[in-house]
Amino acid sequence: MHVNRFRFHYCAAAAGILLSVASIQAHAQADNQAWVTDELSTYVRSGPTDGYRIIGTLNAGEQVAVLETSGDYTRVRNSDGNTVWVLSDELQRTPSAIEQLPELEARVEELTAELEGINDTWEQRVSSMTETLDVRERRIAELEASNQELDSQAEQSRQQVRGLQARLETQEEDLLMRYFMYGGGVAGAGLLVGLIVPHLPRRQKKRDRWF
Repeated sequence: MHVNRFRFHYCAAAAGILLSVASIQAHAQADNQAWVTDELSTYVRSGPTDGYRIIGTLNAGEQVAVLETSGDYTRVRNSDGNTVWVLSDELQRTPSAIEQLPELEARVEELTAELEGINDTWEQRVSSMTETLDVRERRIAELEASNQELDSQAEQSRQQVRGLQARLETQEEDLLMRYFMYGGGVAGAGLLVGLIVPHLPRRQKKRDRWF
């Protein structure tokens, strides 16, 4: 994902350079400027045909002002203010590489600095996101450990409850057995008393001697 972003920014930088070149070209056309082709230095004449004598040369890439065109020739004025005729095919409407180079180099440096700033910003963001992710992972690990500990404690509590329930059931059975034994003892004692009492000797009443 980060690679795609950097590709996007580098493409944007290249587009910026191309736009700079286009801007230079548009400015040149608007000002009716021309440049001698980069490939060679060209001879100039005093008139618009091959019959006029050669009076000098223009350097490759030199900027000139276009004054008029006649046939295959164009009358131009160079940086020294001299007016000469040059073959139209040896002129170009876009700035020469020599003219464009300083501005393009400055633009490249500007875009390079901008890209470095973007790169630093993304590295800081990635570092911050990584730190945040590490903190969250540690927090998740702590919560998972705490959850496991709580599960263990809950299981121990359930085991204790089951043990207490088993003891309670045993005590209830013992108590019930005691109740049965106590009730049986009482019933047996009552039965024994019922059997013994009828056989006990009765006391006789005393007679009154007056009769």
